[in-house]
Amino acid sequence: MKALIIEDETAAARNLAAILRTVAPDVEIVATLESVAESIGWLRANPEPDLLFMDIHLADGDSFRIFDAVEITAPVIFTTAYDQYALEAFKVNSIDYLLKPLNEADVRRALTKLERLTSSERRSYGSRIRTMAAERRGGEEVFLVHIRDRIIPLHREQIAYCYTSNERVTAYGYDGAAYPLDRTLETLQSLLPEQDFFRANRQFIVARRAVKEIVVWFGSRLALHLTLETPERIIISKARVPEFKAWLRAVHPTE
Repeated sequence: MKALIIEDETAAARNLAAILRTVAPDVEIVATLESVAESIGWLRANPEPDLLFMDIHLADGDSFRIFDAVEITAPVIFTTAYDQYALEAFKVNSIDYLLKPLNEADVRRALTKLERLTSSERRSYGSRIRTMAAERRGGEEVFLVHIRDRIIPLHREQIAYCYTSNERVTAYGYDGAAYPLDRTLETLQSLLPEQDFFRANRQFIVARRAVKEIVVWFGSRLALHLTLETPERIIISKARVPEFKAWLRAVHPTE
């Protein structure tokens, strides 16, 4: 059996590979990939493996984006740190997943489950994954914000940007109002539609219509100015400048 590992944490990838050598020595790891972009390129250029281990949150975005670009028919076992919303989706759709840190017993259980699937069950399994991926890409319309004894519905079109600092994530409305959220920036990135929101860096997700102007910054980077004040300057790295410009051009093709 040939397996592909998609994981951006080196230690986690090595741990999974070591576990597979112990519990399933017949599994050949054909590659270990670290990003959405790298995974899409590899899957387009190589025969599909028999099995994929796929981390949900990668450095350049939600791994469900891979399903946009490549048709995957092989079974997928997802790996993740605790993510309440992803796990609920997996349970509803009967999709297998492994919680980090991974251990031998859980990996062995997941492999045994997949080995017992019939051909029709494998096709159904793949269909459920694609359906779930499409649903997650659609984004979430309303976020429930808990403030003391109140629950405030925050519609995504109200969000100008999301910011994380000291392990706290806050969404800011166009009026400057702050809404504390109980989700990581990585989870928000997977729930907000990509055509409207961009992960600028490790601390910011910005809404398209909140971008006021772009300034060329030192080292071929970009600095974003939004329609409202931000806690600190928003810098886009040189490596991500082409991706950001392409995101803008998707709506403004004449630029």
